[in-house]
Amino acid sequence: MAKRLFDLLGATLALALLASPMLLVALLIKVDGPGPVFFRQDRVGRFGRVFRIHKFRTMVADAPQRGPALTVGADPRITRSGQWLRRTRLDELPQLIDVLLGHMSLVGPRPEVPKYVEHYPPALRDRALAVRPGITDPASLAFLDEAELLAAAADPEREYIEHILPRKLQAAADYAASASLWTDLQVIARTLRLLVARG
Repeated sequence: MAKRLFDLLGATLALALLASPMLLVALLIKVDGPGPVFFRQDRVGRFGRVFRIHKFRTMVADAPQRGPALTVGADPRITRSGQWLRRTRLDELPQLIDVLLGHMSLVGPRPEVPKYVEHYPPALRDRALAVRPGITDPASLAFLDEAELLAAAADPEREYIEHILPRKLQAAADYAASASLWTDLQVIARTLRLLVARG
């Protein structure tokens, strides 16, 4: 209950403070090229329920038809504004809406697409999906440069499934086992420090 209240208050405050910057980002995306402002995609949430995540669009409108779900290195599908949005992680801000809707939390394991959830071992799957997915978490901070790591692999998708995904999943299970308001505050503080450094 305390975590949900913290999420609601935090998301409401963040949206109020960031409304004007988010509007500017939306205008930038529209000026940069045709297509919607938001990118919507099925993700797996708490207890395995599928929901549609909100993100600012960082790729060309027909990106899903042009290539894989994974983003590898300097993906040519990424727009000019999208490069900056991805580097600063501002493309994640619309997920504050998902927090208000109850699909996500401010802090929690990053929600994965159904295709890759199929690769979760049953025991870890249940643990990782026992909590709401989040906008940030320890695993996402550890893999801020995931696209570059995948670009260096001979087979990016295999690298993701066999090496990166298991580590992220274990971190998600560990988070779910020890999450508290205090640990969430620490993750948020680390996230803000890293994003300021990258900006």
